[in-house]
Amino acid sequence: MQAPLDILYEDNHLIAVNKAVGDLVQGDQTGDITLPDRIKAYIKEKYHKPGEVFLGVIHRLDRPTTGVVVFARTSKGLERMNAAFKNRATQKTYWALVEGRLEAGRSLVHYLKKNPKNNKAAVFARPEAGAKEAKLRFEVLRVGDRYSLLEVALETGRHHQIRAQLSAIGHPIKGDVKYGARRAERDYSICLHAKNLVFTHPTSGETVALSAPTPPCFDPFLPVR
Repeated sequence: MQAPLDILYEDNHLIAVNKAVGDLVQGDQTGDITLPDRIKAYIKEKYHKPGEVFLGVIHRLDRPTTGVVVFARTSKGLERMNAAFKNRATQKTYWALVEGRLEAGRSLVHYLKKNPKNNKAAVFARPEAGAKEAKLRFEVLRVGDRYSLLEVALETGRHHQIRAQLSAIGHPIKGDVKYGARRAERDYSICLHAKNLVFTHPTSGETVALSAPTPPCFDPFLPVR
């Protein structure tokens, strides 16, 4: 049985949730119920809406990833939020728990090429035919004996970017066996969490700042000092 939706924000134009492990933002070959389907059912029941409920997917998170995801409840909200994400007019911050000790933050630049056969990103240190430049920067929040807690900011938005780039420097995300982690988590999650999202509201023009509580895999590293 699925847990109730964790609603972070809701108005006439937008709705944001804290995505749980296993939630599908977009349907796949499994045929499992998607997060948008669950949100539509929630809206339909809460507001007693007859007929089809509109819900636009603005951005996505991988199935084993958790955190802030925002959806549009109107076509105007969808169009304007799509433009904001495309033009990098949003601020997204991720937390990642990675294997090994990292003592200092840094910026990473790689070139990524998606392999559709295994749904994985190949990483190159230099430009490669068909590969797209990928940039991120991270700060180290806490360091333990075997793991480091990072705060990651993306400068580009590529397929599996954070997972692939951190693995490429020898620090795969905890539980991410696809990218070299030593073992999987019991719930098949990876310790990557979309912690914060800041954007300008598509109709009011006000700044909206959302923050999603972290899942249990981060608990040993909290609170962050």
